[in-house]
Amino acid sequence: FMASLLALAASFLWGTSDFEGGRLSRNHRPIAVLGMSQIFSLVFGLILVIVINEQPVGRGYLINGAIAGVVGYAGLALFYLALATGRMGVVSPIASLGALIPFSVALIGGERLSTIAMVGCGLALVGAFCASGPEASQGLPLKPVLLSVLTALCFGVALVFMARGSDSSPLYTMVMMRITTLVITIAIAAKLKTHKEFAVGDIPSLMFVGIADFLANLFLGIATQHGLMAIVMLLGGLSPIFTAFFAYRFLHERLHKIQYFGIVSAVAGVALLSLQ
Repeated sequence: FMASLLALAASFLWGTSDFEGGRLSRNHRPIAVLGMSQIFSLVFGLILVIVINEQPVGRGYLINGAIAGVVGYAGLALFYLALATGRMGVVSPIASLGALIPFSVALIGGERLSTIAMVGCGLALVGAFCASGPEASQGLPLKPVLLSVLTALCFGVALVFMARGSDSSPLYTMVMMRITTLVITIAIAAKLKTHKEFAVGDIPSLMFVGIADFLANLFLGIATQHGLMAIVMLLGGLSPIFTAFFAYRFLHERLHKIQYFGIVSAVAGVALLSLQ
């Protein structure tokens, strides 16, 4: 039960982080938003390391965290690029399917789910997909679709390595991810001068995006240590529901019927999974 709550909390944090990051990206280059928010994310993580003073079990967090950081960063960059070239209703649903990768890895690795749990996972996955507002009325342009598929692959692979690193230490794995992305961020900032794009008023939003993303990763990493990875990863992939809700609430974007169906489907899936 605790693992499910942590995974849902991760979804909420990712959903709010994506919403605020997307809002910032309307006025700034997405790669700049990504880079600056990751710096704040690392600072927050280092503070947690000092405060909590956790001792990792082995050094599995090093290589797994580094790989998760590189692949996850690539996934976010591809996601923003896909959004810049295609419609949210095409990009977001495909990207949300990245949760299928750790789900499949968990089942191949020996995890077994009851029939009710399988039905719940299916409803949750369909819910996340539909809540993104998938649209094909104007066709599916090739470039954003390919970018979205690559995004899903990167996100899925990053989650797998993040879970593996969490066997050693969820907190140290997330910090290692951010240290890795800091190196990438510095390289990009030096080349593109992205650090000059922001005003003082942007700092709180950038801090929020970075901290929310770090906590989401941390909560999901902890959840994998207390529950089945297959279930945890699918619950962690419900973030499009929260992103859609905030877009409706604060940007007054209209929700389509398919999104309402997705929300109901996801809630039903979570309800079934809570019975496990």
